[in-house]
Amino acid sequence: MQYTISAPKQVSAYKVALPTSKSISNRALILNALAYSAKPIKNLSDSDDTQLMLKALQSESNVFDVGAAGTTMRFLTAFLSKIVGEWTITGSERMKQRPIKILVEALNKLGAKIEYIEQEGYPPLRIYGSALEGGDLELSGNVSSQYISALLMIGPTMKDGLRLTLSGEIISRPYISLTLKMMETFGVKSYWKGNTITVPEGNYQATDFSVEADWSAASYWFQIAALSKDCQLNLQGLKRYSEQGDAKVAALFKQLGVNAKFSQKGLMLTSSEITTNKFSYNFIEQPDLAQTFAVTCCCLGIPFKFTGLQTLKIKETDRINALIVELKKMGFVLNSNQIDDLSWDGATCKKDEKPCISTYKDHRMAMAFAPAALIIGDMQIDDPGVVSKSYPRYWDHLKEFGFGVKEK
Repeated sequence: MQYTISAPKQVSAYKVALPTSKSISNRALILNALAYSAKPIKNLSDSDDTQLMLKALQSESNVFDVGAAGTTMRFLTAFLSKIVGEWTITGSERMKQRPIKILVEALNKLGAKIEYIEQEGYPPLRIYGSALEGGDLELSGNVSSQYISALLMIGPTMKDGLRLTLSGEIISRPYISLTLKMMETFGVKSYWKGNTITVPEGNYQATDFSVEADWSAASYWFQIAALSKDCQLNLQGLKRYSEQGDAKVAALFKQLGVNAKFSQKGLMLTSSEITTNKFSYNFIEQPDLAQTFAVTCCCLGIPFKFTGLQTLKIKETDRINALIVELKKMGFVLNSNQIDDLSWDGATCKKDEKPCISTYKDHRMAMAFAPAALIIGDMQIDDPGVVSKSYPRYWDHLKEFGFGVKEK
């Protein structure tokens, strides 16, 4: 299936009921389960990833298929390793290509017993759950923060707790801080000194918890504000002082002509002056924003240099390569070392008459490219249903705003 996206005939004020955060939702579900709490988590995300996590935790089966949900795969792997029993966890074909060896080896060092069913280092996994010993563990700080968060959340359940030392550069630090803050909300206080995080043995406590709106989802509306120039947007449900790393989007889009101001009505976005002629940023703490900014900068004609993108190659797709291929269809020629950077120096080529953007089963490809219709005109988005992974009502909201969204 494909959608043809066309720009609104006129832009007007719009109130956006943002989805709640799947990152927070999935952490809350794991912590709630570890607390043996009967209290439901309020405002859970309706995303595929969260619904798969909820289904797994409520299942009476010992076999779990998490589809393309990376957070669910990693968090459940750690969670099941301490639940007595024999468990099997698998996922989509892409999930079977996403590495998990670092997490498996870490858990096995802490007393778990996890085996690979097919290819070594990748799902599916067979997990023999039992009590974990815990103790000292060292990991490179540049691994996925989801591995680190998965280990931290089960830390209090281990016999000796967990003392996790992160060597070298620590990436996606806000996601680790978010995990620790939520653990404290559920009754377990940790200590982060230097590169060592200490989580003492202890018990989580049942607590009332409500999930806030998703700053990652908000980024696409910042993008729309930057590209439409004269709209007024009211984003609902965001926390002003959020632990979400992607809350940085407000400060970053200020350079690209978007003013953001909180009021009692929500977060108000209005147009302002662009303050840069070249956008440079290290996305090591906000990697999920890279696609949004790459498309926005190209559409605004602002050259850019992004660094800190090393985790993009192991996401739902190789996002660095995907951006290079798809932006070329729109007439923009990007460069990369294919490791951790992406840049555009203003180079162009002939664009496709009506670009058809491949999404590679990646929700963020669909959502980051659709607003480009404001600048380049009609375009097509292939496999648009992928947005259900994090923002199921994305297309409905675009239509309410005024975009043309028609199934081909």
